[in-house]
Amino acid sequence: MRVSTSQIYSIATLGMTQAQAAVTKTQEQMATGKKVLSPADDPVAATAILRLNQELARTTQYGKNINIAETNLNLEESTIQTIVELGQRMSELAVKAGNTAIYTSSDYKALAAEVDTRITELVNLQNTRNASGQYIFSGYQGDTKPFVGDVGGNYSYLGDEGQLRLQASTSVTVPVSDSGKKLFVDVPSGHNTFNTSASAANKSQPPAVISVGEVIDQKEFDRLYPNDLQITFSKNGSAVNFTVTEKASGKILLPTQAYVAGADIEVAGARFKIMGHPFPGQPAVPANLPFGVVPATALGAGDQFGIRIGGKTEYFTMSGPIAANDSVALAAELNIGAAVPPALPTGNAAKLAALGITVTAAGIQSASGLNIEMVNGASGPGVTAIMGTDGTRSVNLPLTFTPTDFSSSPATFQLEVNGKVESFTFNQNITGVSPNTLTEIFNNPTNYPKLARLGLTVTDQGIISNNNARVTIKGGNSNLDTVTGLNTRGTGTSSTVGALIEPGDTFFVESTDKQGLLTTLSRFSEAMKNVKDNPESKAELAKIVAKTITNLKNVETNLTSVQGELGSRLNTLDSSKELNVDITLSTQTALKDLEGLDYADATIKLSMQSLVLSASQQSFAKVSQLTLFTYL
Repeated sequence: MRVSTSQIYSIATLGMTQAQAAVTKTQEQMATGKKVLSPADDPVAATAILRLNQELARTTQYGKNINIAETNLNLEESTIQTIVELGQRMSELAVKAGNTAIYTSSDYKALAAEVDTRITELVNLQNTRNASGQYIFSGYQGDTKPFVGDVGGNYSYLGDEGQLRLQASTSVTVPVSDSGKKLFVDVPSGHNTFNTSASAANKSQPPAVISVGEVIDQKEFDRLYPNDLQITFSKNGSAVNFTVTEKASGKILLPTQAYVAGADIEVAGARFKIMGHPFPGQPAVPANLPFGVVPATALGAGDQFGIRIGGKTEYFTMSGPIAANDSVALAAELNIGAAVPPALPTGNAAKLAALGITVTAAGIQSASGLNIEMVNGASGPGVTAIMGTDGTRSVNLPLTFTPTDFSSSPATFQLEVNGKVESFTFNQNITGVSPNTLTEIFNNPTNYPKLARLGLTVTDQGIISNNNARVTIKGGNSNLDTVTGLNTRGTGTSSTVGALIEPGDTFFVESTDKQGLLTTLSRFSEAMKNVKDNPESKAELAKIVAKTITNLKNVETNLTSVQGELGSRLNTLDSSKELNVDITLSTQTALKDLEGLDYADATIKLSMQSLVLSASQQSFAKVSQLTLFTYL
């Protein structure tokens, strides 16, 4: 067989390369201590190793979770213990305050000062943060301060009822927080009581507040329970009044009362105060559709037209003829069926009552402030012919037109509705003849979108607010005064007809069978501040002291129960920690068996591979020198 020189070199190079690769792999195994360096070394073992490494990573993370959980639970436990001790001190003080025969009003004010100090301390404790800056009693809302108070002694919980949980092992998840609502707010009360609050829609600035209040006649309040109270403010001229009703039924419990800031309000066994300047609202301003030359066209028997208000329409059919310009006869026709209370109206008068409007020879009036519109009926000349120049719709801001030329001196003004403002510019000669009537200028392509954004309609009679809001025209000049018949300069003119009632501020007294810790102490403090040196006042204080002691016991019971839960959770974490240690040891053992290197075996293997490499290198050196030239 003939062997070429190139074959000798190729075979030798391949052998040396393989021997070198084997030596290198064994050296790498010895350096890393692992016998499986890649899935190609042992696919089955590599899969098992990957799974075991993932198990170790999970177990390590469980250990970190346990450390975090223990820190949070220990912080919660120590905070709750401090609050329990504070509550016990308040219970001692309440027992002391029960000695009404000994203490004077001055003494009670001193005791109230200590309670107020403890309330401040308690709020700080209930707003405790962890090392990450998260509020521990806010549920899921860790960035939200859970408890905030106002000058009325009310405290609101702004967190949620969420409970954070961390996984401590493959099968164990442990709660690591409790909401402040569960701990400090939803505490069973020893008696039916209430919480007070202001409506979020209130408009007074600065906001008026309602005091925490107290039950002064338990039997009377128990008759109200579980119904709630609503206090609504209103305005009568310059006087600010309020009315107290049952929230659900609207039943009036305390009719219109003059408001005195900070004065006691007593109703249904409850007593509370409202402080500040509540927004009293605005009364409705009636809408009018005046009768001038009405009907402009005579009506015959059977002719019909409709009146629409607030989306509701009633149709009226004439029982006989009505001459042109006889508004007295028209008003009489529309009032057929009128009755003296308590009798109920019938016929046309019943329809007027259903619409909430009245009709006289002067026109149609809507006491609610809703705008009035005349609509065509099934027969007759039509409402445009009937109403003539009076128009078919009531207007909120009437206009009196006088021709004015703005072509050489344009003028700008503003219309404002509910705080929204749009600017308009007149630069035409407004002659009153189409296409240059005032109505057409307002409704041209430039101005109409602005009217639409404000919810306004402009007719020959004036400006209509489609949602019955007050309309103001302002920022104009003397020429604009002339063309509109209104004062448009400076702050201008606002509509004085056709405005809906604007409700005043509202406050709530909501019945409950729970009473928060802060509420209990706030009521206790207020009662001691307000006590008088007479038997009646001290007897009332004694009742509140008794309720305070009972509710503080309920708070302690509630918190002690949670402390037991915390201890149970910490025990669970200890058990999970031990389990994770066992899992880690067993996993590491299995991992070592799969990928751990036997150094004695590897050393022998490396020696043999090194020998093979050396032999192949020496053999190649000898063979590469075999040529015929050596023997010549």
